[in-house]
Amino acid sequence: MTAEQWPSAGTRGPRVVALGGGHGLAATLGALRHVCSALTAVVTVADDGGSSGRLRHELGALPPGDLRMALSALCDDSEWGLTWRDVLQHRFSSSGPLDGHALGNLLIVALWDLLGDEVSGLDWVGRLLGARGRVLPMAAVPLDIEARVRMSGTEQERVVRGQSRVAVTSGNISSVRLIPEEPPAHPEAVRAVREAEWVVLGPGSWYTSVIPHLLVPELARALAETDARRAVTLNLSAQPGETEGMSAADHLHTLVEHAPDLRIDVVLADPAAVDDIDGLLSAARGLGARVLLRQVRAGDGTPRHDPLRLAAAYRDAFDDVLGDVGEATGPS
Repeated sequence: MTAEQWPSAGTRGPRVVALGGGHGLAATLGALRHVCSALTAVVTVADDGGSSGRLRHELGALPPGDLRMALSALCDDSEWGLTWRDVLQHRFSSSGPLDGHALGNLLIVALWDLLGDEVSGLDWVGRLLGARGRVLPMAAVPLDIEARVRMSGTEQERVVRGQSRVAVTSGNISSVRLIPEEPPAHPEAVRAVREAEWVVLGPGSWYTSVIPHLLVPELARALAETDARRAVTLNLSAQPGETEGMSAADHLHTLVEHAPDLRIDVVLADPAAVDDIDGLLSAARGLGARVLLRQVRAGDGTPRHDPLRLAAAYRDAFDDVLGDVGEATGPS
């Protein structure tokens, strides 16, 4: 399905593009599928660990893991869709070279080999799942993430390269960059952002799944120029290593540092995850955003988003129901 074949304006909800990767993006998609039918995921392609990393290094392909997870989150709720989702997510356990490989990764890469086109291959997997939306790669080439990390208690910095290593690094990350620098965005991803009505960024691993979208020049330009409204969904807790010690406001400050031209309309946060509401409001105002506070955490006490609560919060954002923090929510 091309951008021109998106459902028309008369379908349920706005046209939404969600940016991210891994479990964070899967949580977003699991919620958004309840409130809109024209949904596209734009996914990071920097994974260098596990099954994805092995396929990437052996075959020179885009890492398929985060793309597979996004497709699985969009599967149809029928027995057919759920069964094929489980097949896609199945991992082999053996003493041989298949150990740890996700079957869906192998299927996706096989389709890329057969069709010679990543987007067509992802669309075919989406058809198999009855996916309620579309999945696109962020960039047209595999990427590496390189972070500058300040060691705790010192002014010394070291460079950490590779998404799998950056995600678990100790110390404070001061900045990240992509290798190659200024990589080509996937044209379909750029088109989706420009034609969206809402773009949602986060939650997820901040430096390895969220910020990388802002470092692809064509995609960053599309985010700055699109007529879509933009929402940022904050995490429920700091990620050990990658964002440990960062406040909710700090997460927004890092977006500005990596993309000074970025403007946001809504920042969605769970009040239990905000340690300094005044700091968050100030940071949001600096991005041109209002803050929407909603309880979106799962009821079991774990730092996971509940899909129905998050869906209700997105619906409030899309409908301009932004009343939880009174007049201090910033410019409308």
